[in-house]
Amino acid sequence: MNKPSVGLAPEGAPIIGLLTVLTLFTAVLGWWPVTLVAFVLLWFSVHFFRDPERVVPQDRGIGVSPADGKVVRIESRVDPIDGETKTCISVFMNVFSVHVNRAPVHGTVTGIRYWPGKFLNAAWDKASTDNERCAWQMKDENGTEWTFVQIAGLIARRIVPHAEQGDELKRGQRFGMIRFGSRVDVYLPADYNPVVTIGEQVFAGQTVLAKKNDD
Repeated sequence: MNKPSVGLAPEGAPIIGLLTVLTLFTAVLGWWPVTLVAFVLLWFSVHFFRDPERVVPQDRGIGVSPADGKVVRIESRVDPIDGETKTCISVFMNVFSVHVNRAPVHGTVTGIRYWPGKFLNAAWDKASTDNERCAWQMKDENGTEWTFVQIAGLIARRIVPHAEQGDELKRGQRFGMIRFGSRVDVYLPADYNPVVTIGEQVFAGQTVLAKKNDD
């Protein structure tokens, strides 16, 4: 039996360490206004870089959310990798969301494509084409192709990948993160339908976004 835990993403270690030292140093010197600011920033950093364990559904024919946040769009869009028009589900992460991203299905990473770009509000439609983003293509255990795209937002300044092309990922396995407010788009295969609604709160690796058609 695995014990529940709430860890921290390794990308946060340098920031958290620096702010911890700054908080303690200014407190010893009695610089209380600076100490207060440093402590608030430390609390925010620990909260932002948290990486809780998740209960990953094991049902067949499902795709889970790759990100924590709110579903802001469900619409037809052109897949940025294969050029086909597909149903796209957009999950927006605000600065208080967990920003560690997880694979929506079990499969192999067959392609990764990165675009540098702007840092518009990730909730805006233009962010899909104008912002810094990283598209991932995976082939699941049934040979079905999935595409999901990490999109940097207004505050985010870095997409951090953990996986590489050719890697096999389990459903719900961590594959990267985006620092601060951002978005992840999931392009569904033709035989999958959304099971979430706009405005719904979802959780990476845990909330089922789509299910395969029965026929």
